[in-house]
Amino acid sequence: MAWDEWEQLKSRAAERRSDHMQLNQLEPGGGGGRVVDPAEYGDLTVNQGDLAKIGEHAFTLYNDLWNKGRRAVPSSDKAAGDLTRQGFALGGGLQHVSSRWDEQLSSLRDACAHISNHMSVTKKLHTGDDHYIRRQMSSIDVLDAGFDERVGAPGEKNPAYAEKDDKKDKKGD
Repeated sequence: MAWDEWEQLKSRAAERRSDHMQLNQLEPGGGGGRVVDPAEYGDLTVNQGDLAKIGEHAFTLYNDLWNKGRRAVPSSDKAAGDLTRQGFALGGGLQHVSSRWDEQLSSLRDACAHISNHMSVTKKLHTGDDHYIRRQMSSIDVLDAGFDERVGAPGEKNPAYAEKDDKKDKKGD
């Protein structure tokens, strides 16, 4: 294929693409979109089992990256050293690639460890928060129960708390 023919094919393809351009959006003024209240979706929930699974998977990935991700590093380093000793410039390039791979692998392992540790801490914190909220709610129930022990009928004033003028009127009757 000649260069001119290639350029003609490219220009024809560009023309075809521009003829069929379509934007992914609704037509203006058509409406149809409504604002969704986040409360319609319900509350955000975190299950301890989900947090534990994420932490476990991150820890497994951390170990697998060490065991399986570094398999090529020793042989690559050895090959790079051999090539360099034999005078090939490729040895330096291979050593650079091997070093960068090891650095990136280490960075990825650090991220996995961070996720795993964070999930463990989050799990403990949420468990503590749940227990605290449960304790607070149960103490509110105890207080409410104390207020339900009324002296008089609901809606009537308790005579023990009547105003002084009211007490005189009731004695005079």
